[in-house]
Amino acid sequence: MNLKTGALVKTSLVDYPGMICATIFLKHCNLRCPYCYNGPLVNDSADESELVTLDEITAHLEKRKNVLEGVVVSGGEALLNPDAKTIIRKAKELGYKVKLDTNGTLPELLKELINNPQTKPDFIAMDIKTNPANYHNLLNASNLQDKTDYSKVLKESVKIISGYPKDAREFRTVLVPLLVKKEDIKAIASILPEDASWQFAHFRNDNCLDPLFNSLKPYSDTEALELVEYAKTFIKGAVLR
Repeated sequence: MNLKTGALVKTSLVDYPGMICATIFLKHCNLRCPYCYNGPLVNDSADESELVTLDEITAHLEKRKNVLEGVVVSGGEALLNPDAKTIIRKAKELGYKVKLDTNGTLPELLKELINNPQTKPDFIAMDIKTNPANYHNLLNASNLQDKTDYSKVLKESVKIISGYPKDAREFRTVLVPLLVKKEDIKAIASILPEDASWQFAHFRNDNCLDPLFNSLKPYSDTEALELVEYAKTFIKGAVLR
């Protein structure tokens, strides 16, 4: 309970659609996306003074329960952190709505969370980084032990999340030039439900996990809009945030 488990944003107006929330970024991840902005959490190299314990998170949620409406559990990859279940359970006990951010590579853990009423998130956002067939090559996910079929597991997670009401789920893609081109958008669209809310975000070349990506030029506004318009030919709910 006294181990540092992640970073806490005490109040956020942007992380949970329509709600004032607290956001918890938990340590650990199974991917190494080169553009990741939370590298210290992924690599477990964050300054301990900037992190909080499970007890501190619980105390904040108890203190602010008359002000905050929701709690976002994010990462890293939240499903890999054993404290995620405890945080969600406690937040729901306190009357909060809970949003889970996930990379969708752990469908069995996702299913386990959803099947338990005490830990079932009220809203799920799934990040899809690039063409599922390219996860091993582009996200440094491959190693001698990792035989994951990412196309298969991502499709399974999309299927699970698609069981949620339309207004309680979204899919997200960051427009990283080396990872997201027209052909990648088409491949991602092929695994999404037609009624998906597909949220695109601009790539920020700052504090990237791979320092080389700090010098990668983002898409221009015009280029980004063109890609999102292309995505709309497959998924009408595609939008640039």
